Amino acid sequence: MTTFLLVPGLFMGGWAWEAVTAELTAQGHRALGVTLPGMAERAGEDPAGVGLGEHTDAVTALLDSEGPGVVLVAHSYGIFPALAAADRRPGQVARVVFVDTGFPEPGESVVAQMPQLGLLDRVLGGVIPVPEEIPAVHAVPPAELERYHRLATPQPVRTVTEPIELTGAWLKLPTTGVFCLANGLSLEFARTLHGTGLPRFAKLAEPGVTFFELATGHYPMLSAPVELAGVLVRAAAGEGVGLYED
Repeated sequence: MTTFLLVPGLFMGGWAWEAVTAELTAQGHRALGVTLPGMAERAGEDPAGVGLGEHTDAVTALLDSEGPGVVLVAHSYGIFPALAAADRRPGQVARVVFVDTGFPEPGESVVAQMPQLGLLDRVLGGVIPVPEEIPAVHAVPPAELERYHRLATPQPVRTVTEPIELTGAWLKLPTTGVFCLANGLSLEFARTLHGTGLPRFAKLAEPGVTFFELATGHYPMLSAPVELAGVLVRAAAGEGVGLYED
């Protein structure tokens, strides 16, 4: 049995992982969809006063209670608090799985890494409102799309403006990247990044780093939960391809 901690991206809570956790549980694993402070059912916890530090503390506390041997899964923004927590507690983490996201450098914030999102253009009262739509390219079924708009909550702005604190301890951990092809991430793109020779992309080709590709969009926990759960189980077993494998 493997324990999976699943950290969601922007605007989402543990609810986003329900179909994935159900599938993992059916396969005999322990799976916990994480709701971070200020989000979803925890939205009453003064979201305007919540930052990346509080999100990191929450994931760290879960690692302390669930580890060692946890497979830490993070989608999109979730890699910021998840990676910061893994960096604090590397002995608790068996593998970090990046779901359609990259990894930040020490001192980098979400808005610094992804300025193209324009997150700060929409800030209202210390939070970022939920986007009005998820583009059709992401293949989210109508029922899941309705559920997203019903359950999604505004994102505390400090979670995307505060810089991540990393010592580099996480770099020694096995990792797996799950690329969602409809969103533009792929093995080919990762090879291009590694080919730049920039130090921040060196880990992509290291031993113990594997990759999967899913033919879906940026929200695979909503659009392809069974397929994603299968990939997570395989990732936990160390499966997947290396950066330059066929």
